[in-house]
Amino acid sequence: MKVEIISKENIKPSSPTPCHLKTYNFSMLDQFIPNVYAPLLFYYPNDHDGNNGISRALERSIALKKSLSNTLTQFYPLAGTINKNQLSIDCNDVGANFVCALVNRRLDEFLSYPDYRQINHFLPFEPSLDGSTPSDHVLNVQVNIFECGGIVIGFCVSHKIFDGAGFSTFLKGWTNMACGAKEVVCPNLNVSSLFPAKELLNGGRYIIANYGSFLRKGNFSTKRFVFDSQAIALLKTEAAKNGVHHPSRVDVVSAFVWKCAMAASKEARGVKKPSLFVHTVNLRRKLSTKLSKDLLGNLIWFSYALCPTNYEPTLHGLVNKVRQSISKINNEFVDQVQGDEGHVALVKSLKEMEEIGTNETTDCYYVTSMCKMGFNETNFGWGKPSWVTSNICNDIPVFMNLICLMDTKYGTGGIEVWVNIDDEEMKILQGNPELLSYASLDPSPLERQLHITSNFAPHFTTRNMDKWDGRKPYDQVLKNPGQIASGMVLERFAFHPKHGVAKHIWAIQKPYQIMFSTAFRKALRFCPK
Repeated sequence: MKVEIISKENIKPSSPTPCHLKTYNFSMLDQFIPNVYAPLLFYYPNDHDGNNGISRALERSIALKKSLSNTLTQFYPLAGTINKNQLSIDCNDVGANFVCALVNRRLDEFLSYPDYRQINHFLPFEPSLDGSTPSDHVLNVQVNIFECGGIVIGFCVSHKIFDGAGFSTFLKGWTNMACGAKEVVCPNLNVSSLFPAKELLNGGRYIIANYGSFLRKGNFSTKRFVFDSQAIALLKTEAAKNGVHHPSRVDVVSAFVWKCAMAASKEARGVKKPSLFVHTVNLRRKLSTKLSKDLLGNLIWFSYALCPTNYEPTLHGLVNKVRQSISKINNEFVDQVQGDEGHVALVKSLKEMEEIGTNETTDCYYVTSMCKMGFNETNFGWGKPSWVTSNICNDIPVFMNLICLMDTKYGTGGIEVWVNIDDEEMKILQGNPELLSYASLDPSPLERQLHITSNFAPHFTTRNMDKWDGRKPYDQVLKNPGQIASGMVLERFAFHPKHGVAKHIWAIQKPYQIMFSTAFRKALRFCPK
């Protein structure tokens, strides 16, 4: 696959930024965030047949430039550059870096079986731990146009400017502008007045304390585990029956993956190690101000839970540990941080975490959730994305154990879990039968409409999958007839959260031929619509 850059330009705000707004000051919370770029990618298929797909996509890229220019008038810090002192942004209207590229492949072919090694090619540049320099753009966008007219929009945004929720606010503003919506999103850019920056925090010392304990040297792998709503319901039931009160889907999925990761580490190293689980917490809901929803900036802090070697991990036990750690980041904590000595509480929290994390015998996992941020609703006027991803950190000398949670596109309540861990541990993790009984490993993000052409079709329903015990041939246990609806999602009827039927799906290949294990191929025959 070849990605060819055809244009680069700076998109400036449609109206100049007034003189009194030329400096955007970072907050105290921003000071704890490293000066690196946060990536995010949105995949838009071309739903129209015809030979003018590329032409239509090029027209859409031109429209994106115009709507971005109008949006930057409200989000003017994104058109600036970070000052040398890293305490502020010079809102000089340099503009956002906007790149357009052509890809010599169909988007549906790529999404049928995504090659994670290629994903970073859709970004304006590959993010690294080196960070950005004062002359770099705050916002970078690359529009990738595929042969079919499908589009992938890749973002690299300085993490100094905002977190995931802030990114969502910006995208809402841009998409509203692109679609001509009446609502104009006006971000609240006064976070520095709530959390004033402290000069003594500058210099990167506490950034190193925050992230340094998570960095490791060696080879590592990235895999994606997809939990559908039924699987998550089973995990929630399991936790609830052991005393957890109303566990959330993020609670149970993150704790379950932590449990499986600890098991992989123990098997790979031959010894059980203490495990530190650090979770990002959104502070917006804990602020007293009513304007917290659209606050731009990094309004996050970090909770941490420790699993010592003498603790036998269970799902409900780990859920309780995670919830207890998050509960400490409450309204009282936020009020304390907003005070004159607020930085003292933050530094104390980091030192406590650092004392545990810097121990070489401790496994550290950094967890972030982008669930319920609305990224799957990002519609620039030609439909919602079929997939949303972050970057894949391949071929760099250092890495961190990173777990990222994102909403699934299809269905309601599902979660995609992107896991970056040591290569040896990943080989064990991806073969964990307990994990695979609840999650499917790297399935295609595409939803395909299929017709079942065998006589067995009237007896194959999602409801009856609960009767399968994982051993008998499927046609011996499905007794109740039921017609499969045209357009039913493949994963809905080929995946059982308890018995892991989805692991029998090998690939989706052009022209959308489904390849099953021998037992499935004998029972069913599929063809594209």
